[in-house]
Amino acid sequence: MGGAAVGAAVAAGALTAGAGNAAARAGERQGLRYRGVCYEVGDGDGPATAWSARRMRRDLRAIRHELHANSVSVYGTGVDRLAATASEAAERGLHVWLQPRLADVPERDILDHLAETGRHAERMRRQGARVYLSVGCEFVLFVPGIVPGADALERVQNILKGTYDPERMVREVRRFVGLAAKTGRRVFRGPLTYGAAHDDDVDWSLFDLVSVNYYGYHGSTRGYVKDLSPHTRWGKPVAITECGSCTYEGAPQDGGMGWYESVDYSVEPPVITGGLKRSERTQAAYLSDVFDVFESMNLHAALVYQFVSPELPHRPDSPRHDLDVASYGLAKVLRKRPEDPDSPWHWEPKESFRALAHRFARAERR
Repeated sequence: MGGAAVGAAVAAGALTAGAGNAAARAGERQGLRYRGVCYEVGDGDGPATAWSARRMRRDLRAIRHELHANSVSVYGTGVDRLAATASEAAERGLHVWLQPRLADVPERDILDHLAETGRHAERMRRQGARVYLSVGCEFVLFVPGIVPGADALERVQNILKGTYDPERMVREVRRFVGLAAKTGRRVFRGPLTYGAAHDDDVDWSLFDLVSVNYYGYHGSTRGYVKDLSPHTRWGKPVAITECGSCTYEGAPQDGGMGWYESVDYSVEPPVITGGLKRSERTQAAYLSDVFDVFESMNLHAALVYQFVSPELPHRPDSPRHDLDVASYGLAKVLRKRPEDPDSPWHWEPKESFRALAHRFARAERR
């Protein structure tokens, strides 16, 4: 580990001497240090779903005081939106993971967007905020040229079809992760990480934390522990930077691909496919199960993907049009005019929100 990484780890306090997993085994802490949720900032699909400062402030208030989270992952595009949201979260006492996700543009633009975001994270850190910088998320999906495809959906399709070069993919991911790590270190002196897929081949010596987006499903605790234990071999804190389930029966078994082909967008309005049966209870039970595992392993952090999905509204009056079935959100969106995408909307908590709020509040009292 280079000098900058050592400095970042020492400055973080919580990241010294393999804190997180090792510290808990030594008796200093049991369970997760950070429990939270992912919060997206971006353009949205239209005016109704675009980022708004007023909505963001209300949402972060709910994340802190209704969900009882102590951490939030602020991700998306637009440095101004990322900066405003991250700063608001810090002011509300939340630990912040700041992660830019500019996609489908030249590599230089992605790295410049990262650098500017990292500079804001550094300003926050110097002002006393608890902030980590994540240099990106699953580059195989978002960075052009690693696998064929004009956007993330096309790249997923090519991976599923096998129409890509696996060796080149691994080589190119490692190359770009290295460039991103170098960019992050240049502008940010706090803890650095990267949002990797569970099976990504990442050189974690470049980072202060091992961060994994985990959507695995097992019928027993032993299966989850076996799945996750290899990530601890680096002797660094291990964070689950995404986890979750869509909102239908059988969704946990579909994992991170639960959204794929669950909605037919070829018709207007879009409809749910395959006879999927809505089940908030399934989503809540899965999250409760995996958080039990994360706590038992004394991982550093776990964050649920995601808080809300404005583009996937709930339709209690029409199950075929209930797009929230395909959402990983802890909150469901209800439009004032259900069939109008430009309609005003509000969110309401799902069973998963309430289950985690109870868990997080209990952890705060310990």
